[in-house]
Amino acid sequence: MALERLSEKIPEYASDLKLNLSSFFLQSELSEQQTWGTAVACACACSNGEVVREVISEAGQHLSPQALRAARAAAAIMGMNNIYYRFQHLSSNEKYRTMPARLRMNILRSHGANEVDFELWCLAVSALNGCATCVEAHERVLREKGLSEEQILGAVRIAAVIHAVAAVLHSSAFS
Repeated sequence: MALERLSEKIPEYASDLKLNLSSFFLQSELSEQQTWGTAVACACACSNGEVVREVISEAGQHLSPQALRAARAAAAIMGMNNIYYRFQHLSSNEKYRTMPARLRMNILRSHGANEVDFELWCLAVSALNGCATCVEAHERVLREKGLSEEQILGAVRIAAVIHAVAAVLHSSAFS
């Protein structure tokens, strides 16, 4: 199993990550597609090749090719949007908020996955990237579409664990 290979590489000082990595795929709040799509989107957003390879390898057994593509697309579009909207949020110049983004975002309408799942993946990546504007917008849409706080936090837990695993494995490469 690909995730077991990742888990074996986690150093002893980060043993909590091993426990969390193995348990977040057992959470009952999220569907299998929501869980694995979140893991893929967050792995891609973390930019750790080893984590991306292992998560996608495992996710291929749980996601359709279309859902896998959409999860990767969520990471890609949020990688751009999170920077843009985080800048608007951080800047005290109100004029930036009135100007058009002029960024292509066609994938938001043409991802081909379940709309709620794609929104959840975008939220998880936005939380990982620290974009308050995007987190707020995606969380609001998800709540309007009927997702519970428990489901939303389930996706954010996955983002937190994937991010931490990617960071630990990256830093371990230098020690």
